[in-house]
Amino acid sequence: MSNYILEIENLTKDFPGVRALDDISLKIEKGEIHSLCGENGAGKSTLMSVISGVYPKGDYQGKVFYKGKETNYHSVKDSEKEGLAIIHQELALSPYLSIYENIFLGHMKTRFGIINWNYYIMESKKYLKQVGLHEPPETMVSKLGVGKQQLVEIARALSKKVDLLILDEPTSSLNDDESEKLLNLILEFKQQGITCVMISHKLNEVLKVADTVTVLRDGRSIGSYKVKEENLTEAKIIRDMVGRDLTHRFPERKSKPADTIMEVRNWSVYHPEYHAIKVVDNVSFVLKKGEILAFCGPMGAGRTELMMSLFGRSYGYRSEGELYIKGKRVELTSSKAAMKAGLGYISEDRKGLGLILIQDIKTNISNSNLEQVSNFGIINTRKEIMLAEKYRKELNIRTPSINQQARNLSGGNQQKVVVSRTLAVNPEIFMVDEPTRGIDVGAKTEVYNILNDLVDAGKSVIMVSSELPEALGMADRIYVMNEGKIKGVLTHDEASQEKIMHMALVG
Repeated sequence: MSNYILEIENLTKDFPGVRALDDISLKIEKGEIHSLCGENGAGKSTLMSVISGVYPKGDYQGKVFYKGKETNYHSVKDSEKEGLAIIHQELALSPYLSIYENIFLGHMKTRFGIINWNYYIMESKKYLKQVGLHEPPETMVSKLGVGKQQLVEIARALSKKVDLLILDEPTSSLNDDESEKLLNLILEFKQQGITCVMISHKLNEVLKVADTVTVLRDGRSIGSYKVKEENLTEAKIIRDMVGRDLTHRFPERKSKPADTIMEVRNWSVYHPEYHAIKVVDNVSFVLKKGEILAFCGPMGAGRTELMMSLFGRSYGYRSEGELYIKGKRVELTSSKAAMKAGLGYISEDRKGLGLILIQDIKTNISNSNLEQVSNFGIINTRKEIMLAEKYRKELNIRTPSINQQARNLSGGNQQKVVVSRTLAVNPEIFMVDEPTRGIDVGAKTEVYNILNDLVDAGKSVIMVSSELPEALGMADRIYVMNEGKIKGVLTHDEASQEKIMHMALVG
């Protein structure tokens, strides 16, 4: 009997104008943690979608064998029946259903057409205990943070008696503590005999838990490595991913901060639903011209809520305090007013708030500044095309055409489109929330270069980041937040991961 739970032979998958997978062969052993690494657009998610039945048999060339038998899946339900489950980067939970309803949604059994709800509440507790989620099963999923929602997704997979669990960027939306817990959970699954395939750009996490690493580049398999036996390093993985050495993950830049361009005094923001709760509590800070200012802190610290409220009060029931831009006090009551005042905002949720996925690239870029591409209220198609082509070349957006729908791009290229639409407004102050979430090391370097070019041109950047090495490598100063308050500020030379964590938790 074969020791492999999954075998892929000569797999090829085409999309209009692009070959996503090119003759890939791969074997995954039973009970191992197998990690897939590669740049955005390398074909990792497409490969997993083929395996799990998202792309049905006949939609690709090649063969997939699961538990020794060639698969013939026509939907995800077919693969789930055989104990194969996939958890995508964008969670697929119903926010207005309870935890236990989400766990068993789609595979509840009835007796005479009636569901025994108490049975499923009790059953859900078993799976919640297994994943370490200590919440009442009746809790609405919308009331949970992203980390806990991730655990609900895993509990749902376990409820289907999973033998092979595929996790696509499982820690991309989690803080360090939540990521650590999830990685330990994956190691526990290995002890229980569950095979895990993990797609991740966080190479330190990959090397911590993976038994085998396979690197993909441009739809091809570059190589598979046994982590411990071959003493695999991050440098080796990166070299295979991008086809070259990355000597400086954080590009060097000479800091030249000038006068204060923005000042926030005693800023408070109230929760949009629970109006008495302060999400941001009496925050004050300054931003200088030509600097990158980072905001760090644990998940739920209030960083995103602060930035959104400053950008035309896009978050909160109400906000209070004073905002000064270039020494002048301003009242920004809408995102349009914020853009006119020189602010640009890039959301952490690029798919939900940054892009219109069913529209093409050129429309997504021009949407932010229609006046620039219009004549007397009518879109000038030639101007729109020229604007989109300009940013496609400058930001190296990898796409066959600017008429490609945004949903068909890889995560890194989607992020570049979001950056392009903000650049099109030509703001003085860029507020970027998790600018490199879910994108590979090569695309991260390109985003860092863009941010450096902006400050070199005299612009200013406020960066919210959950990745402490990123903040330490890019920022001139770092404000540390927790529980809606500023806990302290560190200069580039003073800052370290230990100091940031100590300041966040102790003050």
